Amino acid sequence: MNPTSAPSAILPPAILGMLGGGQLGAMFVDAAHALGYRVHVFSPMDGEPACLNADFKTIAPYTDLAAVGQFAQSVAAVSYEFENVPEAAAAACAAHAPVRPGRRVLQVAQHRVLEKTFFSENGLACAPWARIAAAADAGKALAACGLPAVLKTAHGGYDGKGQIVIKDGGAAAIEAAWLRLGGVECVLEAFVDFTQEVSVVAARGVSGKTVCYGPILNHHRHHILDESVYPAPSVTPAMQEEALAMASRVMAALQAEGVLCLELFQTRGGGFLCNEMAPRPHNSGHLTMDGFGVSQFRQQVLTLCGRDPQDPDFRSPVAMRNLLGDLWFAGGSLREPNWQAARAMPGVTVHLYGKTQARHGRKMGHLNAVAETAKQAAELAGHAYRALLT
Repeated sequence: MNPTSAPSAILPPAILGMLGGGQLGAMFVDAAHALGYRVHVFSPMDGEPACLNADFKTIAPYTDLAAVGQFAQSVAAVSYEFENVPEAAAAACAAHAPVRPGRRVLQVAQHRVLEKTFFSENGLACAPWARIAAAADAGKALAACGLPAVLKTAHGGYDGKGQIVIKDGGAAAIEAAWLRLGGVECVLEAFVDFTQEVSVVAARGVSGKTVCYGPILNHHRHHILDESVYPAPSVTPAMQEEALAMASRVMAALQAEGVLCLELFQTRGGGFLCNEMAPRPHNSGHLTMDGFGVSQFRQQVLTLCGRDPQDPDFRSPVAMRNLLGDLWFAGGSLREPNWQAARAMPGVTVHLYGKTQARHGRKMGHLNAVAETAKQAAELAGHAYRALLT
């Protein structure tokens, strides 16, 4: 299929392509099926969540560009469920079908130096940062950022992986941390004195129409998202407008077609600093599945197909709790959580990803709780979570 001759809108029952077999891909498959589409999943491993309910699947490594090309020829358009898809695989797909979000979005989101530079060039404030590519850069980075700070690999890493917090010790400590990360290209980011972390999920169509969800309040535990709440407390209407405008500016500057999440720090002065972006549906956006009439995954399907995103249709304050594999070991030995107790609570919906092996830190599912206020939704989500332990 020649992407230049593709129709502006791809309609059901077309076959859509998904690079990646994880839970984000699985939820995309469900949303695509609800709209009448079929889905072909490309995954290096069989048995992954998206492979379980896909109409078609190709099991091969991303480095097998012949297999990637054959996959792309079988679909009308391609998206991906994680931002570290090898650029060569994305390019192999783009030779046969539209890839949304496109190459530029993937390049910027994959590399922290490009990402921070993009923020700066587009008037989007972020914390002081510096590039470190050699031991000699440590002193300059210290002058730019000070300590404490966090050192992160420029490429790869998520959920706290590929990063080291440096509290003191000057340039020598920065150099030592850089060597511990393998001496690869890194960025040093100054610690930010923030009041809360929030995210905005945005969806933009080929027409340029953009809709946003957020700001969503996020709490992390051990560098992994634990809880998300919408509407975020301590966010005034003016602050909400600013956060949504920042996300819309990112989408427009990148000419992004698809779904993207912008993570922000809310400062004590009430403004926002950009932290990072993810060019796909986001863990915090899972609450859109029950608090809104249109989920982030439905928007991903629509925008992939060249259709405009829909009004999010906010319906109820909602809170999300991640369900990690730790739940299965909460009693000291492996056991199944008490799903019946949580599901019996009005307003609570449990979403499981179909992963058969629980491991500490592994995302096995999430639960959403809706209520009359954000505070009540968060409390209900907490009650439901604790009920799983009974």
